[in-house]
Amino acid sequence: MNKQLIAPGGPGVKAKWTSSAKSGIGKALDATSDIAFTLSHGIVNEVYYPREDTPCIRDMELLVTDGDSFFSEEKRDTDHHTDMMSEGVPAYRMTNTCKQQRYKIIKEVVVDPLRSTLLQQIRFEPMVDGSFRLYAMLAPHLGDGGDRNSGWTGDYKGVPMLFAGGGGIAVALACSSGWQTRSVGYVGVSDGWTDLSQHKVMTREYGEARDGNIALTGEVDISGKGPFVLALGFGRNWEEAANHARGSILEGFGAAKQRYVRDWSNWLEGLRNVKGKYFKISAAVLRVHEAKTFPGGIVASLSIPWGMRKGDKDRGGYHLVWPRDLVESAGGFLALGKKEDALRIVNYLMSTQGADGSWPQNMWLEGTPYWTGRQMDQTALPILLLNTCEQQAAIDAPGLGRYWPMIRNAIYYLLLNGPYTQEDRWEEEQGFTPFTLAAVIAGMLAGADLAERHGEKELADYCRETADTWNGMIEEWTYVTGTPLAAETGVDGYYIRINPYYDIAAAELDDRTIDLKNHAPGTGRVLLNELVSVDALALVRFGLRAADDPKILDTIRVIDAKLKIDMPDGPCWHRYNSDGYGEDPEGNAYNGTGTGRAWPLLTAERAHYEVAAGNIAEAERLLSTMDGFANFGLLSEQIWDSENIPSKELFFGKHSGSAMPLTWAHAEYIKLCASIRDRKVFDMPMQTQARYQQKKKTAVYEIWRFMAPRRTLTAGKILRIELLAEARVRWTDDGWQTAQETPARNKGMGIYVADLPAGENVAELIFTFFWKKANRWEQRNFSVTKNNNS
Repeated sequence: MNKQLIAPGGPGVKAKWTSSAKSGIGKALDATSDIAFTLSHGIVNEVYYPREDTPCIRDMELLVTDGDSFFSEEKRDTDHHTDMMSEGVPAYRMTNTCKQQRYKIIKEVVVDPLRSTLLQQIRFEPMVDGSFRLYAMLAPHLGDGGDRNSGWTGDYKGVPMLFAGGGGIAVALACSSGWQTRSVGYVGVSDGWTDLSQHKVMTREYGEARDGNIALTGEVDISGKGPFVLALGFGRNWEEAANHARGSILEGFGAAKQRYVRDWSNWLEGLRNVKGKYFKISAAVLRVHEAKTFPGGIVASLSIPWGMRKGDKDRGGYHLVWPRDLVESAGGFLALGKKEDALRIVNYLMSTQGADGSWPQNMWLEGTPYWTGRQMDQTALPILLLNTCEQQAAIDAPGLGRYWPMIRNAIYYLLLNGPYTQEDRWEEEQGFTPFTLAAVIAGMLAGADLAERHGEKELADYCRETADTWNGMIEEWTYVTGTPLAAETGVDGYYIRINPYYDIAAAELDDRTIDLKNHAPGTGRVLLNELVSVDALALVRFGLRAADDPKILDTIRVIDAKLKIDMPDGPCWHRYNSDGYGEDPEGNAYNGTGTGRAWPLLTAERAHYEVAAGNIAEAERLLSTMDGFANFGLLSEQIWDSENIPSKELFFGKHSGSAMPLTWAHAEYIKLCASIRDRKVFDMPMQTQARYQQKKKTAVYEIWRFMAPRRTLTAGKILRIELLAEARVRWTDDGWQTAQETPARNKGMGIYVADLPAGENVAELIFTFFWKKANRWEQRNFSVTKNNNS
């Protein structure tokens, strides 16, 4: 054995993350423990500490040799099987069988509820005669980075361990049966894997590797009978991490496992039963993703999509909070009767709302924005969440009063900035989009009810009037007829995915195109009026349109012709045609360009449409389809929808390299279970159904704004001019033969409104403004033409 203090070859190869194809995730419910873990390919991979948005471990596996000619790596050279120890409890038993039938590894994985320690109880079982040597290898990526870690071998209170530190975080790896040898090296140069794959025995024992991409390797003493325990402790320094690891070993795996399983079983007992194979697992997925130090903050996924291609520059992964996904998760908790869990999310939303009333595109757990886009749906959905909380009796009148300031601020933001969105719900394009319109309009109506009950009648009326106006504009903004695609699919028309123009109706888009994101320059250009999306179903989901509306039925026909794909387990849908977010046709990881794949959560959204249409049997079939998409009960963001590529672990109808599990998908699954149980869409707002489907309420106004100037006015409508400063509006309906002045009324929140009625015989309204604060005229005229044929 060559023993040296310093490992050579720093900093090692460039650090990367690992597979997002999880087979399990877990954490202790006790607040004392600060770690969450994931499993993939029969081993532990990403471990998060001290928060759910901070991955600290790339992976941890076992290496097996015979000391002479045999070398086997657990994650690559074994067949894996993963089971939950109890239904819904995120404690796991993994069995990894050597593909050459030479050994078997059986291990149980839990977290010590009383400490920040990940515990694995492992039994190594030879399947053939001969001697074996077993090594544990750990790849730390502390503080969400793998290129600047330091590691060393040492003792804690006389107990040999392996250590790593970086970014104010430390880990200590201890073994209950002891270490035979230990080494720390740079990945790809002097690490244990490189040594063992070449020599089949550890020939070098390095004591230290500083500031690089490192790996810790220790030979496990397997001379004794029975299982051994690997304890990976975390702390703010190496002593704290080592104390956790040693304390967990001393207390025993059995005690930690018993407490861990008991706590989870107690939580699961409180679930409301629904029809769904994986509803308990889905509930646990949501709960595991909730932060302990920021209650109610749920990250989108404890995974890094296509992680094997991602390095330190790709900090976000999916371990961030998206307000949209957060609201979906709260809905999942409500569907299962977990009211307290849902209200923690409401509290978190209130604490992270911006001063302007909006929420960021996504954020770290403390609320710091990561990406900087603005999505109108993510401001509207929290309003609808409060509405659902009330409908599900999760909140009483005093509780609503507490949250009213949050809702009012969100309403203000929508009134000032909506319904045009800087980004659609897929975070890619700006404009008018059916999903965002549906969410915003429904949010305005739900907000109006709350405003009225809190004594703000004028605001309530303004919200309803605005919602009616926007609702009446949906078809003008997003519905097309007579296109080649309509002819191809045999329909009159359909809702398009998005219209990026303020002043051009969808019917007038003609040959206008859009350059879609996630494509190489010049390869993503498509006609706007032939760009379709599943998002139109939101008009039914949010109650704005009936399920049997002819325009909806025609759009569904187009959606199915262009976006539906039949898998072995049933149908799934793409987000929109020409999507570029996914692996390329050869199965290479998404790298900014690619080919969009099918999304399991869209099967659940389609099933919700079927519930709204009264087709419960079809909704049940689609629920069963989602069960087939799951990997050990976990739902991925996307599934592979092309020919099998076994070398890249891509199989038709199974998970791709995208995020897994995705909390949004699991929340949608849970809500679908509840919708089938109740035979109605679980989270459909009552206000929209009553106003637009039952009462057939239509708009009184059409709105003109500087950022969205109308060119025409529909017969019978009042032109509402909305301004962001106090003004008098001088206007004429007879070409300035006569003129009138209307002061813009202060609606609060910085909006001033003037309503200009158009007489029956008026052909054109012309107007200008006198700005009171600036004490000046606008010095130009604006006009709106009366459309008497509308």
